[in-house]
Amino acid sequence: MTSLLLTHNDCLNHLTPTGHPEQVARLQKLQLELSTPRFSKLQREDAPLADDAHILLAHPATHLERIKSAAPADGSVSLDADTHMSAGSLHAALRAVGANIRAVDAVMQGQVSNTFCAIRPPGHHAEAEKPMGFCLFGNVAIGAKHALENHGADRVAIIDFDVHHGNGTQDLLWDESRILFASTHQMPLYPGTGAATQTGAHHNILNYPLAEGCSTNTMKAAYDGTILPAIDAFEPDLILISAGFDAHKNDPLAGLEWQVEDFRWLTGRICDLADRHCNGRIVSTLEGGYDLDALTASVAAHVETLMERGA
Repeated sequence: MTSLLLTHNDCLNHLTPTGHPEQVARLQKLQLELSTPRFSKLQREDAPLADDAHILLAHPATHLERIKSAAPADGSVSLDADTHMSAGSLHAALRAVGANIRAVDAVMQGQVSNTFCAIRPPGHHAEAEKPMGFCLFGNVAIGAKHALENHGADRVAIIDFDVHHGNGTQDLLWDESRILFASTHQMPLYPGTGAATQTGAHHNILNYPLAEGCSTNTMKAAYDGTILPAIDAFEPDLILISAGFDAHKNDPLAGLEWQVEDFRWLTGRICDLADRHCNGRIVSTLEGGYDLDALTASVAAHVETLMERGA
């Protein structure tokens, strides 16, 4: 089988203020890189728009209505100091969720081995009723719930290697025993959550904080010693990845010391688990990463590994 790329130019219409790190150029550079000959074997689709019913898999109706009502007809509005909406943001956010829905459909129906969703805005900070941290909806959490409710999955694992803790994913899935959420993240750092003591209502949350300056050896020890064995024991039917690349040493918003090859190594390890438990099924979705060159190189290594393993 093949690997599938899901993206949409509507995601370029989510405009943030000048100087904001979550900028249009992030996706523009990724789309350009992923259109080069080395990625010619990628299957490609436009991300569909999510329906309200998809959002409601994880968020209450009050949150959906708040986001809809906040969307400006022109100009922009600030939902908090970091999180903004322009006239194109609602459609972009619905494409981001829709990409995850379609990606889960594609892997669960055996149409492709794995997928990468090159979308924005990101999603792992969006709590049940609170947009924050650049995020409006919990894209990956919604995809996981879709696999459970509409594809008969019994167990879904989410691995979040963004440098910031996925407080939104944790909030949305705190009471969901069928989903194991595992996160490595720098601590202390925004948003201040993600202590190892935060384990979920059913011990379904695994947080592994990393100190500033964490390098390759420490990262590999965290995954080989704790994160990957926990997922191995969970035996998931599907693995989703919140793929943030801001743990890279050049990222301006954090202080870990990962390199491009670390993302390649980690992607391969996750593919090993997927091969062992779920016929290679992986849905990976872009979260953070704010140094444009580091982001582009790291995503390229990530997607190239998915392609090699999904062939």
